[in-house]
Formats: sequence, C-alpha cells, structure tokens
Amino acid sequence: MAKNNPVSQRLATVPEIGPIIATAIAATVADPKTFCSGREFAAWLGLVPRQNSTGGKARLGRISKRGDSYLRRLLVNSAHTVLLCSKQARSLLSRKPRLVVAVALANKTARVAWAIMSRQDTYRNAALAA
Repeated sequence: MAKNNPVSQRLATVPEIGPIIATAIAATVADPKTFCSGREFAAWLGLVPRQNSTGGKARLGRISKRGDSYLRRLLVNSAHTVLLCSKQARSLLSRKPRLVVAVALANKTARVAWAIMSRQDTYRNAALAA
C-alpha cells in the first residue's frame, strides 16, 4: 500500500518516517485540511503538553495521551530510534530526560507530516535548503 499511495510516498521522504508509519498516517488521516495547523494535528495525536495557565503564567504538564495511541506510539518509537543513532541528540539528552526529548521529536515529526500532507509537497531538509 505504501508504494501505491502518493501520500504515503511523500510521507516516507521524511527521515523519521518509514513505510509503516507513512501508511498508518495516510490511512488514519483522510483529510489533513480538517486541522488548522500542525500543532492542532499533534494535539489530536496527544503529543502536546497539557496546559494549566492562570494569571498569565503558563504551566505545561505531561502529554495529554488523548487521540490515536497507535500513531503516537509509532512516532515516539521512531523518535527513540533517531535518538539512538543521532550524534546531534547528545546535547539535547544532556539537558533533558530521554522520554521528554523523544516526545518533543515525535511532536516535530507529526507537525512535519501534517505540513507535507496539507501542502502536497515532499520533504526538504532545512539544513540543505539554507
């Protein structure tokens, strides 16, 4: 199915997304235009922190864990794999716990996936584009 679906093929161009994750996202999200932004898509997956804000001070808590648990698990496991193989992640891991960094990377990957699906474009690496 990944080879026949154009959305899956575009999603598979992202380094953190493989064919299994690409087909799962393409099968679950019929129309990416239902989400206003990548943050809303990540919130739908349950990858953004819960907010308890009062008096102008925002307090971020744990991730909400609402939404599609299968896609969230796939994205977080993919982020763990990237953290194991990446040399750039060592600076992040020295400052934050491993699970926090993995969820943040999964959140970023979900936002990139939404942008690719909504704009119908392929992945362009930011380091190569600059």
